[in-house]
Order: sequence, then structure tokens, then C-alpha cells
Amino acid sequence: MSKLFSPFQLKNLELANRVVIPPMSQYSVGTDGLIGAWHQQHVGRMALSGAGLVIMEAHGVEAEGRISAHDLGMWNDDQAALLKSLLGTVREYSSTPIGIQLNHAGRKAGTNPPWVDAGHSMTDEQGGWPTVAPSAIPYKPGWRVPGILDEAGMARITQAFVDAALRAYAADVDFVELHAANGYLLSQFLSPLSNQRTDDFGGTPENRMRFPLQVARALRDAWPQDRPLGVRFNGSEFAPEGLALEEAVAFSSALHAIGYDYLHVSGGYNIYDQQAPAEQPGYMVNLAGAVKSANPDAVVIAVGLIYEGPQAEAIVQSGKTDLVAVGRGFLDDANWAIHAAIALGDKAPWPSPYDRFGPLGWPTHKVHAAAAD
Repeated sequence: MSKLFSPFQLKNLELANRVVIPPMSQYSVGTDGLIGAWHQQHVGRMALSGAGLVIMEAHGVEAEGRISAHDLGMWNDDQAALLKSLLGTVREYSSTPIGIQLNHAGRKAGTNPPWVDAGHSMTDEQGGWPTVAPSAIPYKPGWRVPGILDEAGMARITQAFVDAALRAYAADVDFVELHAANGYLLSQFLSPLSNQRTDDFGGTPENRMRFPLQVARALRDAWPQDRPLGVRFNGSEFAPEGLALEEAVAFSSALHAIGYDYLHVSGGYNIYDQQAPAEQPGYMVNLAGAVKSANPDAVVIAVGLIYEGPQAEAIVQSGKTDLVAVGRGFLDDANWAIHAAIALGDKAPWPSPYDRFGPLGWPTHKVHAAAAD
């Protein structure tokens, strides 16, 4: 058996393998943030994919913190009730653990979906709203200038994260992930490019970490210990004078010390003209490796252009990470994990009603099996 398809224990959760589907915003609900038809099929599809763990997309902890007006929310009990109903249905046919990500988008809130106006910041006429950030610096030219978040606002948002997590627990999610990556509010505080404050929440790396760690501690204190609590953060901004890797590693060590059950290492998207090596497969794996090296007993997830099973197997064999997250690969091929298992010579994790595929020698099965030769 490959290491990629070996079982893995994440606190109380038994993962069938080390493949993770990371959060991917769908921008496909009404302005009320309620789960609808799209997510009923999307989450079900991911749960049958053969992945070992599914992390649902960012849920706004308050309405003003949504990435777009069509994001899922966890700021009221109606949203939690529909999530609980969805999870109950999915668990009738899948045992794959499913969690949700909690987020406040900060200066990147109130944007259009990517297929509308290129995802630009919404105008007032389009239904946009005032945003907040550590400093009054817009994400890119022409975007809404955010208001500067004061300490009362920080306290309110911290409580919003706690309340959202408790709703998620009541909805019976298997775990929760705190979003501190990819240029959203907590990520904005961590970066010297988006955080130019001169008070206790800006300047030195320790000060820039202060508010994100305040939220992280409050969430850790509130979230019950019987289920995993994870966090996603940037290892790099791919920008000169941006967040340094050593700062990200220090942040990861603080999170691990607080008691976070996994560290999900991403990168970029806080600076619109970032210089990421986007065409390089696995271009963020070394960031995860640095975090793993500093926290050898932590559970680490790597992400970033992981295209196929043999590549993912090499990554977990390298020791740089425990789990690998594959996002767009699953949007392209919902059976990515199954095809990866075939390519690695492992038993394909087909749902039982679909398991006749391989024994019949269907042409696509032969293509993936040939990769194992």
C-alpha cells in the first residue's frame, strides 16, 4: 500500500487516506447565506470522491465578513440548521469526515463572484458594503478602501468566530478550520504590506500576530476538545517585503502550542500583484516542510498544484507533510483520489454501487492503471 492511501488518525477522526479536499468557495447561495441545491450536490459529490477528508468552503462569521454576497454563512441559527440537515443526508451514504472553514474576509469582503466583473469589489449599486482591515489600504487599485478596525471591532469579530464555531458544533460538523490565509482579515493583520498600524497590533511580527492569535485562542477555548480544530495560514505572500517564512513558522508554532490539531499551509493572495511560481507543481510544499520541521509532532497539510497520485505520494514520502490537499484537481475530476489510487496500485476507493467500473476494465481505468506500471 502507498503511504498516500494508508489510514491516518486525526484526533478522533479515522481518515481512510491522506488526501484532503480543501475549502473552495462556490459563490452559489442566496444573499441569506443559506445552503441550497448547489451545495447539496457539491458536498455530496466531494464526499463520494474517495478523499480522506473534506473541508467545506469559507463560511462568513458575520454578514459583513463574507467574501461575496453569495457565500455560505454561519452567523445565524438558520444557517446552522440547514448545514446539519445536509450533513445528515450525506452521512447516509458516506463516512468521509466533513468540516467547515470559518472566515472574515476583511478588505476582500463584498466582492463579485469570479465570473462577474472579474471578481472586482462590489460597488454600492451592486450591493456592496463597507469593509474593514488593519489599515486603510485597498486590496488593489479601484477597490473599496476599508475602514480601520478598532479594538471594539476586533472584540466583536472575535466573538463572531466563537459563536460561529459553536453553531457549527451544534450542526454536528466533524471539525472546524480557522481561515488565517490567502489575504483575508487575519492574514491581512499578519502581513507588513497590509498592516501598517503603529499601535499594539502592528509593526513587529509579534504585534501583527496579536489579533490573529487572540481569535485563535478564543476559538480554541470555545471549541470542544472531542473534535479537531485546524487552521489555514500563509507560509509566504510571494511578494518582496511581505510576510517572511520565519514569521509564518513562528505563527505556526504559536498555533501548535495553543492546541490546534492541524496546520494547513497555503500562500499568497494578500497582494494582487504577487510573484508566485504558479506554474511549478507543488510550489508551496516547501512552505509546509518548513512548518513541519519546526513542529515535527504537528499534523501538517500541504497544498499547491498537486496534480496526480505519484506526485502526491512523493510529497508525503518526503516527510514534509502528513496530508496533501488537492483542490482544483477535484473540480476537474471528482474521482481524482480513485484515479490516484489506481495509478499507485492501491485498491480504488469506489463507492460500492460504482465498484463495477474497475473489474470491467473500462478504458479510463486502464489509462490510470498504466501509470502504475
